[in-house]
Amino acid sequence: MDLKERVYSVLLVSASEKFNSALYTLLPESRFSPVRTVSDISSAKRAVADRAYDFVIINSPLPDNVGTRFAIDTAESQSTVVLLIVRAEIHAEIHEKVAEHGVFTLSKPITRPAMLTALEWLSSARERLRKFEKKSLSIEEKMEEIRIVNRAKWLLISELKMDEPTAHRFIEKQAMDRCITKRKVAEEIIKTYT
Repeated sequence: MDLKERVYSVLLVSASEKFNSALYTLLPESRFSPVRTVSDISSAKRAVADRAYDFVIINSPLPDNVGTRFAIDTAESQSTVVLLIVRAEIHAEIHEKVAEHGVFTLSKPITRPAMLTALEWLSSARERLRKFEKKSLSIEEKMEEIRIVNRAKWLLISELKMDEPTAHRFIEKQAMDRCITKRKVAEEIIKTYT
């Protein structure tokens, strides 16, 4: 899928109606949906607990917090890309704190072209995270297959008195002869002997 065809979910954490209105014009529903807005960090924490978002955009300061800790926690604990927007006079200090955790920062005031560029960066970063998620999932699937095959081998060893290499070859040969996966053979063995 082309990057321009992707649709990203957005959590906007901002107490400024003026900022929210301006940002909404940059978030067409064809590319950004759903877009949820909350006005404080407490509500933002509840929102990310309810569902995962592709982007979290924090317009700091907020009534209950600057948002630095929330930005770091969200970036580290989820597959969410976080953008923290702060006043120009504290930007360097905040950037120093959050950059190593993968949080993007922008200083106010923000121009429309700068925000559009930032949205493109967020999209690129989210796609990179998506690739890592796929790799992680395939590794988990392989580990699960290894566990199932090992369980089937131990059943063959205990029930049919095979040694480990013979049990392993038996599962591999059955998979090749029948043109099915080792996992499928192992699942059948487990079903038979348990």
